Amino acid sequence: PCWRVEDFVVAQECARCSSFQAKTIPECNPTGFIEKINCATSKRDEFKSCRSAVMEAHVFWRFVGTMMCVAAVFAVLVVCRQRVLDRKALEKVRKQIESI
Repeated sequence: PCWRVEDFVVAQECARCSSFQAKTIPECNPTGFIEKINCATSKRDEFKSCRSAVMEAHVFWRFVGTMMCVAAVFAVLVVCRQRVLDRKALEKVRKQIESI
């Protein structure tokens, strides 16, 4: 592609590929987004795969939400385990006191 070896100008900003574009333009496959560019030296119009800021934000917030849920689950597990251990320790102390 000319954009790897030449300077280029973005003719059309990063946008989601339509279903037709996804089937006909191979650059749509990696991310599902493309931008149209004009290469300066060769004057060719080409498409380039790109990452959408909206898509990246969506993926980031999904990751943050997932991590918050995982953290909440493990926090509940820690509290439950601590209660079980406290009960066992209390039972052990009670038995020691009763045996005296």
